[in-house]
Amino acid sequence: MNIQQHVDYWRKGSDEDAETAAILLEKAKLREGIFFVHLSMEKILKAHITRTTDAPPPKSHNLVQLMQCAGLSLTQEWLGLFRVLNSYCMEGRYPDQVAPPPVPQRAREIFQQAEEVRKWLIAQL
Repeated sequence: MNIQQHVDYWRKGSDEDAETAAILLEKAKLREGIFFVHLSMEKILKAHITRTTDAPPPKSHNLVQLMQCAGLSLTQEWLGLFRVLNSYCMEGRYPDQVAPPPVPQRAREIFQQAEEVRKWLIAQL
């Protein structure tokens, strides 16, 4: 695959995971929904890294680290969002790092904030 195909792969995965997150949150599967929000953000950042470096992205799930690898500067609000999402990512992968479950309203807020960031990132590709 060439670089554009890799970028397209990551972007498509981000779109699919955002759609899955919306469905899970609608079904009140809050932890799972936020986990998929994280996946969608991870993949769009990996698309940026691939575009910027012409190389595969690192095998990392840390959104703050991935943002830095992509050479992107985001607001403090967005960095805070990434830190929140990171806590739910770790829970899904490492059971000894369980974050408190989000309440439905907070889960919707996280999803909406993440979608704003994701749309901005897509526009920058």
